[in-house]
Amino acid sequence: LAGHFPFPEDGKNICGYYMSDVVIKAEKLGKKYTIGHKSQRASYTALRDVWMQSARTFWNKTKDLVQGNPLVQGDTTEEVWALKDVSFEVRQGEAIGIIGRNGAGKSTLLKILSRITEPSAGRVTINGRVASLLEVGTGFHPELTGRENIYLNGTILGMTRVEIKKKFDEIVTFADVEKYLDTPVKRYSSGMYVRLAFAVAAHLEPEILVIDEVLAVGDAAFQKKCMGKMGDVAKEGRTILFVSHNMSAITGLCNSAVLLQCGKVEMIGPVQDVVSQYTLTAGNET
Repeated sequence: LAGHFPFPEDGKNICGYYMSDVVIKAEKLGKKYTIGHKSQRASYTALRDVWMQSARTFWNKTKDLVQGNPLVQGDTTEEVWALKDVSFEVRQGEAIGIIGRNGAGKSTLLKILSRITEPSAGRVTINGRVASLLEVGTGFHPELTGRENIYLNGTILGMTRVEIKKKFDEIVTFADVEKYLDTPVKRYSSGMYVRLAFAVAAHLEPEILVIDEVLAVGDAAFQKKCMGKMGDVAKEGRTILFVSHNMSAITGLCNSAVLLQCGKVEMIGPVQDVVSQYTLTAGNET
């Protein structure tokens, strides 16, 4: 991560890749959401006041609709920054852990990096094909079978049919869903969903693999299998961004980490240092 590690004189970072091999660059990223609140009604409210409030709500929603703004339920609105002034760089081959308490902005950051949502401020530059597993069933169509979703998801990732076919047997074997391969995935359990989704994301050779806490859905044996696969992916020189509340998994896979707090970067550095800071902070707040 740029500016936070001492680089050797030969210009290589701690992973052995040159400083110019930046695959993700986030510059002052921010994401703002507008949320609505219902006003507290008095025990007695005149009918005139109800009509006036309804008219104002209708006018505000009509104005937002015309201007292309999202419609927000509630009598009053509030702006909340899920992310603010987040900047960092990730280089090819690094495995980066993103940690923080619930609501710190981890999933929002991954959604921006995966192009699922656009930032409200700043910008992000990504060099390489990204495969994301952010929640159960991301990128899958519930009415299609497991077989059809493998080809669909692979195509979305930019793979040709020949490339997908070459990896098909490995994906099915890893996911252990061969018996249900021609069953619509809407009938899969959450564990089966995750197994197949992870197998597709990890085996179709993306340059950047983005994984959220979704792996916690699987059983212990599958989680161990996934960690081994992500370790293999990292050794192949591909980049991993991994969000988890399991600090053992973070320290076992990642060499660096980003600590988010209230939507801002609290710390960036070697994984052991960041995990220690997170554990200390969490301990002080409980």
